[in-house]
Amino acid sequence: MALPWLTRYAPGDVVAALAPQLTDERKAKLEATLARRLAGLTVVLEDLHDPHNGAAAIRSVEAFGLCELHAVEQAEPFSFSARVTQGCEKWIALRRWPDVGACAAALHARGFRLFAAVPGAELTLHDIDVSRPAALVFGNEHAGLTSAAQAACDARFGIPMHGFTRSFNLSVSVAIAVHDCARRRRERVTADAPDVPDEERARLRARWYALSMDERAAEGLVARYVSELTRGGVGGRRHGC
Repeated sequence: MALPWLTRYAPGDVVAALAPQLTDERKAKLEATLARRLAGLTVVLEDLHDPHNGAAAIRSVEAFGLCELHAVEQAEPFSFSARVTQGCEKWIALRRWPDVGACAAALHARGFRLFAAVPGAELTLHDIDVSRPAALVFGNEHAGLTSAAQAACDARFGIPMHGFTRSFNLSVSVAIAVHDCARRRRERVTADAPDVPDEERARLRARWYALSMDERAAEGLVARYVSELTRGGVGGRRHGC
């Protein structure tokens, strides 16, 4: 859910305007979830075909506390089944890319290392260094990752398997990989060292407050609150981020 109107307001104003509309239990749940969100781990899906796999990947990304998912749409658009996601997609950022090169360049610029999921790779899932920002890159259900995608990554990894089965379903692979890396990354997170920077935490908090109620009602409440602030009707000062 885009909520484009949020960009017109300071996050602190959004939270102050909407806080009286939320129960203490709801606000506590939002804060607890925000404290455990991971900004230094993400997933990239290249040309995914099955919308059920797309939906399952979204659910895993959100459930394990990641902030965003990247979809490369060079061969076909990324789609997902809303019946499977049940609305969980609104709690993460879904970023779409026309080709894998653009996606990789943007993530590299943010300090991420990219790890290509390839059966039989030299590294295993457990070898991925999660002390640095890491992106797990998965390919199409049938063809796997393209050579261009593999070339854009910094290393390749495989999921250890101990039976006769040679591979997992795409959505299962995503869930296993995200669970392992998120668990290890989260061990580094403390109240004094959150994984999400303060400015981004403020934006997420404002967005989540707005998502916790009817969008039109939320927009109206924030607009009215900021208007009263401007006229000096609410303490005569503006709230910071």
